[in-house]
Formats: sequence, C-alpha cells, structure tokens
Amino acid sequence: MWRGMHVRDVRREAGRQTTRNIRIDLVVEGVTADERWLCGLEFDYANEESFYCRPLRETDGRTPERMPIPDAAGGVRIAFLPPMSGLAATETRLDHGAVNVRIGEGRTAEVLRNLCFRIHEEQPERWNGLVEHVGSLFGAELDPPRYIAERGEIVMGYREQGARLDLSSSGRGLQQTLLLLAYMYANPGAVLLLDEPDAHLEILRQRQIYRLLTDVAAESGSQIIAASHSEVLLNEAAGRDVVVAFVGPPHRIDDRGSQVLKAHRDIGFDQYYQAEQTGWVLYLEGSTDLSILRAFARRLGHERALRVLERPFVHYVGNLPTAVQSHYHGLREALPALRGVAIFDRLEGVPRDIAPVDCLMWKRREIENYVCSRATLESYASTSTPDEAEGPLFTAAEAERRLGVIRTAIDEIRSALDTLGKGSPWHPDTKTSDEFLTPLFETYFSRLGLPNLMAKKNFHVLAEYVPDDEIDSEIGDKLDAIARVAESATPAG
Repeated sequence: MWRGMHVRDVRREAGRQTTRNIRIDLVVEGVTADERWLCGLEFDYANEESFYCRPLRETDGRTPERMPIPDAAGGVRIAFLPPMSGLAATETRLDHGAVNVRIGEGRTAEVLRNLCFRIHEEQPERWNGLVEHVGSLFGAELDPPRYIAERGEIVMGYREQGARLDLSSSGRGLQQTLLLLAYMYANPGAVLLLDEPDAHLEILRQRQIYRLLTDVAAESGSQIIAASHSEVLLNEAAGRDVVVAFVGPPHRIDDRGSQVLKAHRDIGFDQYYQAEQTGWVLYLEGSTDLSILRAFARRLGHERALRVLERPFVHYVGNLPTAVQSHYHGLREALPALRGVAIFDRLEGVPRDIAPVDCLMWKRREIENYVCSRATLESYASTSTPDEAEGPLFTAAEAERRLGVIRTAIDEIRSALDTLGKGSPWHPDTKTSDEFLTPLFETYFSRLGLPNLMAKKNFHVLAEYVPDDEIDSEIGDKLDAIARVAESATPAG
C-alpha cells in the first residue's frame, strides 16, 4: 500500500534525527437520505502483516482530536468484485460469508453458481430478470440452479439452439456478464467496486454491458465504481457519468473524455512511465531514423547527443504532425512539464510548433538522403566485412569485383530513374530509400549471389561510410537540438 515501501520519514532537525510514520489519509464524502456526510480514516504502518486504522486526526500532538465517524457512513455497504477468473467444474454450496471470503480472495470461479442459487431461492423476480438479460445478450436460456444434496453441490446449465449444456461450457463473456448481474442482484443498495467489468467482452457487448450495469444499478439503488481501460466504456461514461483518470495525479476529466480516451487507447502505461523517467519525448518517422541519428552522433563524436540517444523515449509517428499533437497532449494530461522534439521528413508546409515540442524538418526529402552518395556506396562495397566474402580472406580482387558490381548497379538504377522521370538519385527531392537504395541493394546482392544484407532497416550502416566532407552540417544542427531539449527536461527523481 505504501509507495516504494517507504513507511518512515527520517530527517535531521536542529542536529537531532527525527522519525515519523508516513500515514495514508483517506476521506470519503457521501450523501445518505439527503444528508451530506464526511468520513476520514488514517492508515498507519505496524509491520509487514498489519497496519493500524483510526479516524482521521483533526489536530496534531500526542493525543490529537479525531474526526467522528458519522452514523450514515457506517450504514454504507461496500461490495468488491474482481474480474472473472474462469469457472470451476463443480461448486460446493457455500454460506453467505464463505462466498464473500472467496470473492475477496479473487476466487470468483468458485462462487458463480452459489450467487445464482441464492437469487433464485430468495428473489425469484430478480432471477427472472437475470434470465431475460442473459437471453437478450447471448441468446442463451439459463436453467434454474439445483442443489444436489447427496454431493453437496450446486449444478446449473443453459440451453442454446435446443441443446442443453453445463454452465462451464459457456463462453467467458456470458460467465462474466452473469457474474456481474448476479453479484449486483445479490447486493442491492451497495456501493459496487467492479474491476474490469468489460473483461472477456467484445466491443459491441462492452457497450451493452455498460448500459445494462447502469440500468440495474439504478433499479437496485446501487452505485458503481468501476476500473476499466476499455475505450468503449470510457466513451460511454464520459458522456453521462464521472470519469477519473489515474495517469499522473488522479483527476477529473474536463473535456468530456477525449484525452482520457487517447490515453488508454493509444498510449500505454509503459509510455507514461518512460515519459516520467526521461522528462522528454523524441518523435521520429520510424526506427531507421533513430539508428541513423545514432550512427551520425558516433561519427561526429557528438557526446551530448550520443548520451541522450542511448536510451531515449522515442515515439514513431510516420511523418504525421497530427500524430505528434495527439500523442503529446495525451501524455501531457499526466505530465504538464513534458518536453519534446519532433524531426520530420520534408513536408509541404513548415510544421507548426506544438509548444513545448520543437518541430524540425529535414531540408532534403528524408534522412536517408544524407547517407546516399556515389562515394558512400562505393566505400561500403569496397570495405564489406570479411564474412561476406566467399573465403576467409577478403582479397583486393574481391573488393575490386564488388566495387565494379555496385558501380554497374548504380548506373542501371540511375538510368531507370531517368527513364521514369524521377530525376537523379543524388537530388535532395528524390525519395532515396524507396526509389533508389532499396532496388540498388537488391540488384547488388543478387549479382554477388548473396541474400540482401542491406534492407531499409539497415541503412544506418551507410552513415559509417559517408566521407567526412559530405556530412551535411544540418546533421549536427539536429543533434544539437535533440541534446538541448533532453538537457532542459526534468525527469522524475
């Protein structure tokens, strides 16, 4: 329960060491019978197996005054239901308390028939409603649960398309829905804590189950507090109920759910964690761009850029400024101080800064244009690694042969581009990666009788062969910008 298992606060004050317990304070507000009430509790660490729970203190000191527990708060029934954990093949009849204990332990697989049996025996009208709901959702007709005294077991089946089957043969979606409804009917008027009520349900059923749960809760005078990552449930709830986002500090969603939907649909927890740990995010067209930037940082000895590019939080956006805007604002919902830098292939218009994201653009068509020149390609061909040759030694003759093959391939592909009216492969407007380098290396390795060792994902290797006088100063400028943003970020801790 304590973050990082940090239960004591030890500090030195006026030359003396003081130790204080770190308490967890919880305050719950509610309205019962049109009367507003407030109830506060504090949790104090005792040992690895227990903690103290007391009314919240209202003053400091050795014997502080404490908040009274209102009678209305004591009358609130809380019921917690974890996700469906499957369904046991057999189920022994259990007393009410034993059912609650198993649910609290997450053993929902062992109580579903018991819940249905209790409703069938004690609330026949609600049982009929339960059968009707399951029939409308899944087209299955529930049979009444039966108690087999000889075995002390409860058995239950259902009928589907004329066939009678045991409940264990049903799908997880039906079992999950039946568990939710049975639990709600068995606990009318309670505050229901539901964990992932959409589990095991496809998209259409998720919308149905949300509406069904809210209708049943209103009918039985219950309140639902549910945890979910489902876009469908969040979308439904944002329009009519309260949605609290737990990305960063817990907070109400004020824009009717758009950012929280983005957060859970497009941005996983791992990305929030990386953003929190680094304090900045790098947006690139694809993973090849990152590899080429790293290779150039090594070539130029750019230590600042090399350091931050070793473990960056990078997100690939396919050269779409709108994707940067969408992703960044989803992260910023939780991390307002997050910095960012985006580097795009050349766009038709100048990308607009999404403050504080610095939006930059290559002057040439794409980053691969900066590793594409005749000298670079010839250098690569003539200095290929020995294990690519047909023998243990890479002879001068083999180097000369490969150089001749690459020169011939360059001339052929260049001629084909001219014929198609696509211009020179060295021109900054050419989409070098797809139109020139990819067919070039396919031809080159085919004529060497080798598999293609230079797919697009490996184009960063060419950065090692770019002559020093051909490395564009723009490369250094972009590396400077990345280092500047990373160094201005405020990572956690």
